Amino acid sequence: MNISILLPYKENFSESYAGAVALYVNDTVKISKHRKKITIYGNTNFKKTFDLNYKNIPLKRNILKSQSKVYVSEFIKTQKRNRVGLIEVHNRPVYIDLIREKLSQKLVLYFHNDPLSMAGSKTISERLKLVTICSKIIFNSQWTKSRFLSGLDKFIHSSEKLEVIQQSATKTNVDISKKEKIITFTGKLNSAKGYDLFGKAIVKILDRYQDWKAFVIGDELREKISFEHKNLKILGFLKHKDVLKIFNKTSIAVACSRWEEPFGRTSLEASSRGCSVIISNRGGLPETITNGVILKKLNYQELYKSIEQLIRNKKKRQELQKLSLNNFYLTHKFISNKIDKYRDVLAGDKISVFNLKRNKPLKILHVTNFNERHNGRLFYNTGRRLNNGFLRLNHSVLEFSDRDIVSYYRSLKDLKGSKKLNKKLIEVISNYLPDMVVLGHADLISNETLDYIRKFYPNIKIAQWFLDRMDAEWKINRKRFESKFNYTDANFCTTSPEVLNFDKTKKIFYIPNPVDESFETLNVFKNKTFSRDLFFAMSHGVHRGILKKGKFDVRENFINDLMDLLPNVKFDVYGMEERQPIWADQYLKSIANSKMALNLSQGDPVKYYSSDRISQMVGNGLLTFVDKKTELNDFFSNNEIIFYNSSSDLANKINKYNKDDKSRIKIAKAGRDKYFRYFNSTLVAEYIINKSFNIENKKFYWDR
Repeated sequence: MNISILLPYKENFSESYAGAVALYVNDTVKISKHRKKITIYGNTNFKKTFDLNYKNIPLKRNILKSQSKVYVSEFIKTQKRNRVGLIEVHNRPVYIDLIREKLSQKLVLYFHNDPLSMAGSKTISERLKLVTICSKIIFNSQWTKSRFLSGLDKFIHSSEKLEVIQQSATKTNVDISKKEKIITFTGKLNSAKGYDLFGKAIVKILDRYQDWKAFVIGDELREKISFEHKNLKILGFLKHKDVLKIFNKTSIAVACSRWEEPFGRTSLEASSRGCSVIISNRGGLPETITNGVILKKLNYQELYKSIEQLIRNKKKRQELQKLSLNNFYLTHKFISNKIDKYRDVLAGDKISVFNLKRNKPLKILHVTNFNERHNGRLFYNTGRRLNNGFLRLNHSVLEFSDRDIVSYYRSLKDLKGSKKLNKKLIEVISNYLPDMVVLGHADLISNETLDYIRKFYPNIKIAQWFLDRMDAEWKINRKRFESKFNYTDANFCTTSPEVLNFDKTKKIFYIPNPVDESFETLNVFKNKTFSRDLFFAMSHGVHRGILKKGKFDVRENFINDLMDLLPNVKFDVYGMEERQPIWADQYLKSIANSKMALNLSQGDPVKYYSSDRISQMVGNGLLTFVDKKTELNDFFSNNEIIFYNSSSDLANKINKYNKDDKSRIKIAKAGRDKYFRYFNSTLVAEYIINKSFNIENKKFYWDR
């Protein structure tokens, strides 16, 4: 991926008078693994620039037009001619909107100053827009990031789009014992930088400790603050390499800014050179050092006191110098690697895929109905099966039971509880920062919320699974499923997608109803005695739990006809003729008392569709009968599951295996073994992850 870096207008990309941004770009790009693909654009009057691929954008003075806008316009022209995948803009948020109007490349914005002081990021709406437009926003300190988030919705505070990558410095092997009695101040010689405080303190220090010297590096044209002493040298602006040479021999470095420093390059570089550093507790200054002195009060008396203590206590001074040097970690290599890491992500090598390929765990937020409010009646559900699968793959899983939350938070202002639900989901994401969000029948999670996640957490994969049938009679189910297609990376259903005629541009995959080793624990085929021959159960809705008055299910006719055909077979039927549905442990006890089970789903048979009861029947070792028109015989033979063509064919086969225990046991065991081998919850969970992350490293039995 080719990368363009746009410097602020008039940022001199030259050693002759380089600012902090130019130094930062030069130091990190020259050792970046992407160096050959990076072009730096700027506007500088210095002919000799840093030795990198730099292109100058010369401008003619035009008092009628904004020079910055003309500068960006000229930059845009260069990008239209070149194939660039990523544009990095430094310290000019106002450029972002101008670029986005004309170009579609991924944008990264770097903040080197307080965002609230800069055109294009002063207001909340401007900053929210930046997060939406940019693929990444980089801050030079936690303080700068906190300023950017000031007044914003708390739900984006941990968006992976927002990252702190500090400035850097070279780390040298300075000999602490050769440090000279030098105190250094570097920066603009104004009151904002605290030069007036330094001047008052240093004159008194040099009067008292006459074997010490002070160097002042910097200039200031707008504010005149003057101090004189025979041991005080005002060196003016120096080349960066000359500043570092002075730090090499400096014992004490001072950065006593009054203003909130966004980061503070002076204290950073002094620390990297083994100086004892004194700083004020302003802005990002404390983030520039690992060891040093932070002024408790910002006045010249406190500064004088701190300098004097280090002069008089040589042991403490040298200890701070050694710690500064040994603990320094913000090297050019360290920072350049951090920058390259996000570039790799934006180029397509997602962090989560990176982790997956190295068997590192993902963080998965699983949003579905975990039925807490039903007191265990619906514990054995598909959501928990998939949860178990994710956990067996060693991933971290956070459960988010949407319908329970809705039931707890309904109010007059929020009758459905959906407002609280969506707000809570975003807050959970901001705290947990998942790699993946998995939705299961999560109808009350709004598309606005999913769009929000997409914008502010673009690296999060979103997948949904859906169990209910969606053919001609169930159009509402289809709409529920389709409604999230524009926000999901992959979609999974228990019906073959090819018969549902979905938009082929969407990623829709079939998944079987999974068995789980902790749920399907019965081996019914091993039982010697049974009170019933054939088990069948249905309901008028899992959440209702009981039969609905006046409701009739056409499957009742099929079962009644079957009973008439099999007068000598002992049926165990639930969910019809006023016999209530059964759940949880009662369900398991009932199937344990039957030799065989009928898997008959609602509606006409459709390819691969079955209610989730099939996993409970086959998985617990019952000989199970399935309509051949489901085409599940693509996966199972008649030596594993018995397929029938009609009610009379089914009746004949029930009679046959009711009398032939040997064949029944053999087939039931083979069916159970195969279901566990190929359709277990761990495999289904892995399939959902792989398809969501576009990982094709494994063939799954049902993926045809």
